[in-house]
Amino acid sequence: MADMISLEEARALVLDHMKLLPTETVPLLESIGRVAACDQTSDMDVSPFAHSAMDGYAVFAADLQEASEGNPVRLSVLAEVAAGDVFEGAANSGECVRIMTGAPLPEMFDAVVKYEVVRVVSGDGAGGSVVEFVAPTEVGLNIRQAGEEAHAGDVVVSAGEVITSAGAGFLASCGVLEVPVYRRPRVAIIATGSELVDAREVPQAGQIRNSNSYALAACAQAAGAVPEMLPVVRDSLEALENALEDATKRFDFVVTSGGAANGDFDYIKPAVAEKGELFMTTVNMRPGKAQTFGIVNGTPVFGLPGNPAAAYCGFELIIRPALRKMQGFMTFDRATTVAQLARDVKKRDPRRLFMRGSLVKAEDGALSFIPANNQSSGLFGPIQRSNCLAMLPEFETGVFAQGTKVTCVLLDVPEGVVL
Repeated sequence: MADMISLEEARALVLDHMKLLPTETVPLLESIGRVAACDQTSDMDVSPFAHSAMDGYAVFAADLQEASEGNPVRLSVLAEVAAGDVFEGAANSGECVRIMTGAPLPEMFDAVVKYEVVRVVSGDGAGGSVVEFVAPTEVGLNIRQAGEEAHAGDVVVSAGEVITSAGAGFLASCGVLEVPVYRRPRVAIIATGSELVDAREVPQAGQIRNSNSYALAACAQAAGAVPEMLPVVRDSLEALENALEDATKRFDFVVTSGGAANGDFDYIKPAVAEKGELFMTTVNMRPGKAQTFGIVNGTPVFGLPGNPAAAYCGFELIIRPALRKMQGFMTFDRATTVAQLARDVKKRDPRRLFMRGSLVKAEDGALSFIPANNQSSGLFGPIQRSNCLAMLPEFETGVFAQGTKVTCVLLDVPEGVVL
């Protein structure tokens, strides 16, 4: 096992050990944002009948072939057809019907002329009226044909597609009200450290609130997983081994924070090695060098650093893609863009640096990255006020001058979005 691997190697290593979770069938609304586990088909033609695309008049297109301002064509209105009604009468050349949006098109007619361009000569425009047309029309104009969106038996959502809100409407129109999707991963969140107390408590001397569990649980939830915050584990190898033994038997993924470095009370690496198989301990990135990954009882275990920014970056860049793969998603990378540094930045560490900060757009459309004033890995606040992570390359140190172009990972843009 290499002492330190690149971020790309770390992601590939972790993703390679991720497996699709079993499927479950959920009500349609609960499937939004999740991945269809199998093809979904329509139980009927959508729409089941040809209907008008707008309010107007259903006509024979041939009747209006010679219509113009100088040669208006007058037609008799037989009836009015509202949405939900059906016109069952007969019609001949020289006749039309008033029709509303969504109403079934009487089968003898072959075009609909929108209401706004038709003149009412006598009556109120409904049945018994005479109306006038001053322009020709085309066969099929303003008509939505039967089966235009789907035919009975057609695949309307394919396996692997992410179901959207529009997809929910489409599936409902096709009679699909329950959808097989991949199960959401159940994620155990375990903070380690004898100094930690519950966030509801007022810390005493030498204590701090357990905030990491809340942040990591929120990250897991945002990634589509179902997190559960487990009790804090004190600084003891035996206590951590016991916690891992229990969590890996009950959850699909285990995330710990703290104890990932090489200090006297850092136990996640020996605990994973003792209880399972250890694959990774350090990644060439800052913040977040100390990151542990292994498998215990067949369950992925990921040990993040205790510093908030280091834990957050490790989760977003490595764990989030892993959780997405378990749910059947095909895209793992957040969108990136290139921006100019808004001010000089000094880089002392040769590791790849992820700076927290914000993208802003100038009047000329150029993007600038404004680094957060405080880049300490121990702070949550700058991340709360950031919308991206700017990457400065590994193996390079020194001053990156204002105007230098940097790649930014967009934290507020979903995976798969093309900019």
